Amino acid sequence: MSKNIAIILMNLGGPDCLKSVRPFLFNLFYDPAILAMPNPIRWILAQTISRLRTKKAQSIYEKMGGKSPLLKNSQAQAAALEQLLSVEKYTYKTFIAMRCWHPLTAETVAQVKTFEPDKVILLPLYPQYSTTTTGSSLQEWHHQAKKLGLTAPTYEVKNYYDEPNFIQAHIDLLLPVYKQAEAYGTPRILFSAHSLPQKVIDKGDPYQQQTEASVQAIVSRLTIPVDYQLCYQSRVGPIQWLTPTTEEALSQAAKEKVPVVVVPISFVSDHSETLVELDQDYKTFALTRGIPFYGRVPSLTCYPLFIKCLAEQVKENILNNSTT
Repeated sequence: MSKNIAIILMNLGGPDCLKSVRPFLFNLFYDPAILAMPNPIRWILAQTISRLRTKKAQSIYEKMGGKSPLLKNSQAQAAALEQLLSVEKYTYKTFIAMRCWHPLTAETVAQVKTFEPDKVILLPLYPQYSTTTTGSSLQEWHHQAKKLGLTAPTYEVKNYYDEPNFIQAHIDLLLPVYKQAEAYGTPRILFSAHSLPQKVIDKGDPYQQQTEASVQAIVSRLTIPVDYQLCYQSRVGPIQWLTPTTEEALSQAAKEKVPVVVVPISFVSDHSETLVELDQDYKTFALTRGIPFYGRVPSLTCYPLFIKCLAEQVKENILNNSTT
């Protein structure tokens, strides 16, 4: 008898119109994994921060047509994964659960319950584990599943930062841009990852270590000697975040007049951090400071090897006998 397997692709989500920006930001900052404070303090701070940041955030989403493309990209990844797994003996159905905007986790749990799965596999679209991303998404799923009475055996994918297909997908997409950059000198590869507050890392969050491991795995498999650096983008507020920043790395490259190839190492599909921050803000920053070439490597999105990486995570968990 065929078994029903529900695959839950988990991501942050993004506003679907400019009016959604403020409630999206509130949901983001109300997450206790982001603001580790008790209520009502966390609620008050989330309301305040979201109100103060709405106008600036709306200007970013205006550059992308007034909404985030993250849901559309995630839907394409879900469809590609479901198609790849369709040759397997089980009945697979992919669902999307977003942490901060629709489809929110509670909505997806209700859909999955209707599907009546024999097994649920939680598959975050975060290659490297962090308590602020993967950890938060998994915790919210279990909370909502218990609340709504979804009792199917549930399996978690925690990370796949060094999975061979994930690494090779980056290499495949990197090399063409690197060859373009070589016309301007010896390129420097800047692996740009989403930053985290240093205090999160100091508490034992493995994100930085796993991101460094992703970079090392890619570099070790390149057949050419490379100049490279890991840097961090998207910091918010005055506290200490991971360094060096992408802006600092670009400033150093500008001083040395070297061409740069930017790899979004912690993002698996395009959204504001790639389409605006990397493609517009940092590109302008780089070129106006004399960097001879600025190339951005495409996000993995539906690249076949990345979808294969996701499929391998599913297959491994089918064989896993431990449930949560």
